[in-house]
Amino acid sequence: MKNLLFGIAFITSSVMFAQHWETHWKEATSKAAKTDHNIVLVFSGSDWCGPCIKLDKNIWQSPEFQKYADSHWILLRADFPRKKGNKFSAEQTAENAKLAEKYNQNGYFPLVLILNSNGKVLGTTGYKNVSASEYIKLLKDMES
Repeated sequence: MKNLLFGIAFITSSVMFAQHWETHWKEATSKAAKTDHNIVLVFSGSDWCGPCIKLDKNIWQSPEFQKYADSHWILLRADFPRKKGNKFSAEQTAENAKLAEKYNQNGYFPLVLILNSNGKVLGTTGYKNVSASEYIKLLKDMES
């Protein structure tokens, strides 16, 4: 019985802090317009970029960031994996390339942008070796 309760508590806490990353521009901008939230657009190399992997592990996956982001931002990821097993469909690859052409012409990884629902850039940053709360503050300051 104790194990069952522990399992239910674990699953519930995982679901509570699960965040949803959009992968399509139109869906992200539509949700942003409906909710009046800004978009956090992340350019990442999830299987080759060390700072991208650290940013994911230390910030994006942190319960503190997930809880805040869930009610304040629309998260959009443009990932550029290199390993064959991690490649996306041709359609998704093309969409990510189109986003990079517009927002990441210099090819910086990771690149994090705050955009309004119309796609206007409000601020940019990258990997920072800071806590989740400090990173949230950094992103919030860009919105001002």
